[in-house]
Amino acid sequence: MNRGQADAGVMAAPRAPRPVCPSCRRPSSQCLCAGLTPLPSSTKVLILQHPRERDVPLGTARLARLGLQNAILRTDLDFSRDPVVRACLAAGNAWLLFPGEHALDVENASFASPITLVVLDGTWWQASKLLKLNPELAALPRLRLTPPRPSPYGEIRREPAHHCVATIEAIAHVLGYLENDHDRWRELVRPLASLVERQLHFARVVRAGRHHRPSAPRPPRDPIPAELRLRVADLVCVHGEANAWPHLHPERTPPETVHWLAQRLATGETFEAVLAPRGRLAPSTCRHIRLAQEALTNGEAWASFVTRFSAFLRPTDLLLGWGHFPLATLAADGLTLANDRQDLRPIAGGLLGRRTGTIEECVQRLGLTPLPAWGAGRGGERLACLCAAVEEMTRSPVGLRPARRPAPDQPGRGAAVAKASELP
Repeated sequence: MNRGQADAGVMAAPRAPRPVCPSCRRPSSQCLCAGLTPLPSSTKVLILQHPRERDVPLGTARLARLGLQNAILRTDLDFSRDPVVRACLAAGNAWLLFPGEHALDVENASFASPITLVVLDGTWWQASKLLKLNPELAALPRLRLTPPRPSPYGEIRREPAHHCVATIEAIAHVLGYLENDHDRWRELVRPLASLVERQLHFARVVRAGRHHRPSAPRPPRDPIPAELRLRVADLVCVHGEANAWPHLHPERTPPETVHWLAQRLATGETFEAVLAPRGRLAPSTCRHIRLAQEALTNGEAWASFVTRFSAFLRPTDLLLGWGHFPLATLAADGLTLANDRQDLRPIAGGLLGRRTGTIEECVQRLGLTPLPAWGAGRGGERLACLCAAVEEMTRSPVGLRPARRPAPDQPGRGAAVAKASELP
């Protein structure tokens, strides 16, 4: 169109959209279907996709669906009325691939009969949204994985960490363990390698503005929230141990707090309560929390504990815990706390630049010596480690850049399967 045409108001005809393959939803010139041979599996795979992920050009959930004979892909926010999803869950033996307090590592999993593997496809925020909107999914027993190596997927799609994996990679990794044949399931991810190769070719050779380019380096950030530095006088470390039954036990009851500890760091004030179980004591509770059954049986009554702990707290206290499980269990028991609270596990992960592991492992990776344990059992040791970690965080220099260390334990975008800050 020349200048005279523009001045006359003549508009160029709109460019026709590129033809797209209806199966893989890639441009026809970049179709991946030729490399997809549907593989049979005894495990049924149910992929539940957030609607915003459906039209992402570089998503891999559809590739996983096309590469598996026994797979179903459903897209929605609320699956409670989806007849296909309801039928799969009603059949029983369904496991959710998502981290959790009692999530079973797939490397240690062994099932007498094939399971239904439920996979959430989307960003971490989207996956959390799906769990919040679908309580039936959140109630499923969980599997987690540890990816063996950084994913090539991160070269073409921005990920929150180098050890994140795509949905198709997560599924292949889990099926390799569940069906005891890792070599066979490597075939499932071959289309991903082709996708990455083609995208990198366009980014490096064609250099079109719409293709991926490395983002500019970000300035150093302070991994420690300013609130922790500004409210040192209000910091109270808390930890609780629970009477918790295994997920699949036929006599399982909801977890209940049986040991609660707290320490105000500025003054050294401490609080400890061993509570008598309100429900039946799980067979492994005493062994796990390292308290004698007699101590629990003769423990404090719930009402007395509530009165004492409420008197210990101040309105301005900021409660610091490791993970959400201890405070969430306390709330489920019926104690509602108005105090501000902070989960230290993701903060420690930012400080380390890698997975934290348990609080004991985190303290070791920070090179710290735990404070002397004044409380009983495992809870006393864990609270001592927690206090040591908080003191290190509040002392660390402002603006410290976290060290980036490869530690494959949590994917980001794609399959939400192994986040370090595990959900209860």
